[in-house]
Amino acid sequence: MRCFSTVLATSAFACAALSASASAQQAGQSPNLGARITQSQVLNGGWSLKTLRTEGRRIFTTPFNKLDGHGEAYDHTNPDHTSFGNRPTLQNNGTFLRVNGLDGQTCLECHTITSNATIPATLGVGGVGGISNSPMFMTRNMDPRDSTNSGFAAFDGRLINPPFLFGAGGIEAVGKEMTSDLQKAKQQAFNAPNTPVALVTKGVNFGTISYDGANYVTTGVVGVEPDLVVRPFGRKGEFHTTRAFDRGAMQFHFGIQPVEVVGAGVDGDHDGVVDELTEGEMSVLHIFANTNPPPRVQSTAGSAAGLITFQAIGCAECHRPELVTDSRYHTISFPDVETDPSANIYLTLDLKKKPLKFSSSGSGVSVPCFADLKRHDMGPRLAESFGAPIDAHFTTARLWGVADTAPYLHDGRALNLTDAIVAHGGEAQQARDNFVNLTDAGKIQVLALLRSLRTPEEPNEDLGKNTHGTTNN
Repeated sequence: MRCFSTVLATSAFACAALSASASAQQAGQSPNLGARITQSQVLNGGWSLKTLRTEGRRIFTTPFNKLDGHGEAYDHTNPDHTSFGNRPTLQNNGTFLRVNGLDGQTCLECHTITSNATIPATLGVGGVGGISNSPMFMTRNMDPRDSTNSGFAAFDGRLINPPFLFGAGGIEAVGKEMTSDLQKAKQQAFNAPNTPVALVTKGVNFGTISYDGANYVTTGVVGVEPDLVVRPFGRKGEFHTTRAFDRGAMQFHFGIQPVEVVGAGVDGDHDGVVDELTEGEMSVLHIFANTNPPPRVQSTAGSAAGLITFQAIGCAECHRPELVTDSRYHTISFPDVETDPSANIYLTLDLKKKPLKFSSSGSGVSVPCFADLKRHDMGPRLAESFGAPIDAHFTTARLWGVADTAPYLHDGRALNLTDAIVAHGGEAQQARDNFVNLTDAGKIQVLALLRSLRTPEEPNEDLGKNTHGTTNN
């Protein structure tokens, strides 16, 4: 429950007290989250990987209600009504805002389509979302009536078309190994002052770094932050793990405050509920996200020739067909240290075994993601009016699964693959122009390759149905 005082001086703390009181009066109602999970349960080894994954899927698919901590109080004395914990609700509805978050109840709402190439669409847990599921992040102003008569509705936020979870464990494993390589290069620069050190890992060039005897010189670093942490999650490359992404997503979409963000016993959004998502619940959510099977390559007529053309016109310079891990094992950590992927490991996953089943490549595995986990300038056609000075910079889109995941690009503006390619600019301008200048036969070959990159047919089928068994309407 929320309180909506017409007195502007009403504080979030007074509202929280009323919320807690009202919650106590909801006889016959209970939180949807059900049995709580502690980090000690995750760590003690008593649960199988399947159980951990099943519990993670339960968190992923639970529709949070206000007794779980959904929503947040509103503090009239705090002028910041955009940041988490103090947002208004649409037309005083007390629950949802929709623009700038508070836009759902469950992760599943935005990740439910495993293939948009079928009619009707094929649904499954962990898929993509359609344009109606796209969040509008950190929006302060919109102009849907086009007051300037410019032909577009001005918008100062970020429209985000939801991606899928498939193969996230392989991507996170590659990202961690790349980070480790870059941190070693940073140490090498420290050990040899005034000597530029190349930042190259898995064939991807992130520029150079040097140490002048007092400070690191990072002007030569490209495609990654100066801390040299590879962050493959988020279209702008903001998150090094799916767990890091989830910490913000829980707050943004639902007003659910993870304990690891606000602290144990702390009501971070003053809605009368504490410990809204425990460390253990975040851990099983992380494990579930990272054990979704990878997309697949379905060999089709023309796809082999398409790969040759794809490489010849320069697309593979960023959309690298595969990245290869050094190790077959992917480690899960908490607390996670961005610059040290080896810290605080509590679980090790074999990337070659079920449910992941990545293909072997030397001592590691092949992750055929068609990406380089690097951020690139995509030019003015794709620029956002949010986040300057990196408003046109995006982490290379992973093309695996692309045949099933229309619409395309970060905001879903491209309704087919050709539209997506033609929208490229900036560092991708030459490759884009090369595609446009292909013969029709050449274009069809490239499209044949892209249409061979499919999502898993039956993701997580081994988990069976949810058995939570509660209904709170």
